[in-house]
Amino acid sequence: MDIEAVLFRYADWIFAIVLFVVGWYFGTRAEKKHLASLQKDESDLAHITVSSERFFEPVGVRDSVFVTGSVVIAQDRFKLVMAAIMSLFGKNLTVYESLLDRARREAVVRAKHQANHAGCHAIYGIRFEMCDIDGGVEVLAYGVAVK
Repeated sequence: MDIEAVLFRYADWIFAIVLFVVGWYFGTRAEKKHLASLQKDESDLAHITVSSERFFEPVGVRDSVFVTGSVVIAQDRFKLVMAAIMSLFGKNLTVYESLLDRARREAVVRAKHQANHAGCHAIYGIRFEMCDIDGGVEVLAYGVAVK
């Protein structure tokens, strides 16, 4: 059997594998780009302290503002395929961990942007709400920013 006959016979499989690899590459590239921008934003807003303490009463507060940060991040369909395969064997689903980590960090960064815009130096009592959206996840971070 010559090479052309083999390629023609398995063309649909070769096409599917190429699409999977290309999708995986671009999904990973977009995730790395998002992580790099998150790291830059977190570094720029490092002067704003974030605490999850509920009953902490800061001293010397002049003013307070309610801040929120909301983000919706889509799931990479190609990584979902890998997660489905890994779930068959009871493996740790790092694909979802990465997605939720990025969503939480982005929500906090957005809340910090609001606090920074209001001239605040800290966010207290930060809380997270999450909901599963078809094809993605939404994370809301909220808290009280103080001056």
